[in-house]
Amino acid sequence: MTDKPASPIRPTDDEARALARALIDTARFAALAVLEPGSGLPAVTRVALATDEDGLPVSLISELSAHTRALMADPRCALLLGEPGGRGDPLTHPRLSLSCEADFVARDAPRRAALRSRYLRLRPKARLYADFADFHLVRFRPLRAALNGGFGRAWDMTADDLRPRGGQPGRF
Repeated sequence: MTDKPASPIRPTDDEARALARALIDTARFAALAVLEPGSGLPAVTRVALATDEDGLPVSLISELSAHTRALMADPRCALLLGEPGGRGDPLTHPRLSLSCEADFVARDAPRRAALRSRYLRLRPKARLYADFADFHLVRFRPLRAALNGGFGRAWDMTADDLRPRGGQPGRF
């Protein structure tokens, strides 16, 4: 009889929740994975990122981009957050993979003005193109996540684990 190896996934605790929130709250960009319409093949790109008032990741993306058209056809996507750091092995630095659904914010939505203002406060260079007709604000609603805090530090997380703690409750 052989023993199964112990799972490398740790029970989710407040340390993991805080690390995941820090990665979301400080991310300036993310790798965005989408499914290409027609082929269903995955495609990855980089997008600028901020958060909305509920702590959800949000981006401003152009419908001229293939990834935007892919999200319009199928909102399922993934975001990878985390900087590899300036030194050492990139695999020792924390990273968070979010499985999400993209939610396009309509131009006439009541929440759009506040979201636009917040996004531009956090990403002021986006003022150059924020009001172009082909650009859309998109909120990414996490469904689940995988947090890697470095070697030997891994957690599977739920959407509830990713909600902001303390201050304002997240409503995602």
